[in-house]
Amino acid sequence: MQTPPWESTQHSLQQTIEARLLAHTQNRWGHVPARLAESMAYSLLDGGKRMRPILCLGFAQALGPLQPCAYDAAMAVEMVHCYSLIHDDLPAMDDDALRRGRPTNHKVYGEAMAILAGDALLTEAFAVLSGPLGAPLSAEESGIRACLCQELAVAAGALGMVGGQVLDTDEGRPAELAYLLRLHKMKTGALIKAACRMGVLAAGGNAQALHAAETYGEAIGLAFQIADDLLDVVATPEAMGKPTGADAAAGRATFPAILSFEKAQAMAREQVDMALAALGQVEPTPGLLAGLARFAVERKH
Repeated sequence: MQTPPWESTQHSLQQTIEARLLAHTQNRWGHVPARLAESMAYSLLDGGKRMRPILCLGFAQALGPLQPCAYDAAMAVEMVHCYSLIHDDLPAMDDDALRRGRPTNHKVYGEAMAILAGDALLTEAFAVLSGPLGAPLSAEESGIRACLCQELAVAAGALGMVGGQVLDTDEGRPAELAYLLRLHKMKTGALIKAACRMGVLAAGGNAQALHAAETYGEAIGLAFQIADDLLDVVATPEAMGKPTGADAAAGRATFPAILSFEKAQAMAREQVDMALAALGQVEPTPGLLAGLARFAVERKH
């Protein structure tokens, strides 16, 4: 069976991201305390779908040749994502022992080092976004990188991912759709939306392209989370690379629990349709971004 062109593009971008992340750890972390560098690399270089950086580069590539700040934006988004996974897995949060089929960071390096590795990845993301160390930047590129830093900071902080994590860990969280939508638009969706917008910003895109990226990012961010909730019901731990069924065991409200499995599936498909409709401004002929939108709900892990 022939691989669809968008999957070939996805694979190529994923390889590029992997190579740049590896090179960054080798070139920049030589003077980092060895155990800390090892813990950071353990989570940063352990694969995964790399969906967020691919989205970032996908939007940038759709608007023109990829610039250095686009690659840096993609790496920074992935560093923030990996930091969040390290902290999410901690005993005080989700208390998970497996991530992507391997022991979680704190199971290997201890809780203190896992916390510090997450902190270091978060701050390293902004060092990357600010540009090459010691290299002068033009006024235009400095302005673009400042916008990228602001975009990522807002998405990762109290108004975005961290705020959503607080809503998720609230013991009194209501089993209501409105609450669940707000939670996941912040916890999961904010960083995905930012990745899309950062791709447009890095490419110097216009307001229309930014709006399209925002609409697309919000929609597939929600679709991706609904799919995660559905997979937690039907997928095996082997396929997911982590325990499944934990939400049901904890009595936690999820999209299938609140809506029913079938209605949750329908909502995910509606979000994908919204994302596809927004792409006309950026990707008139369906390609990578359209394929990733469908992948958000068709994936098996």
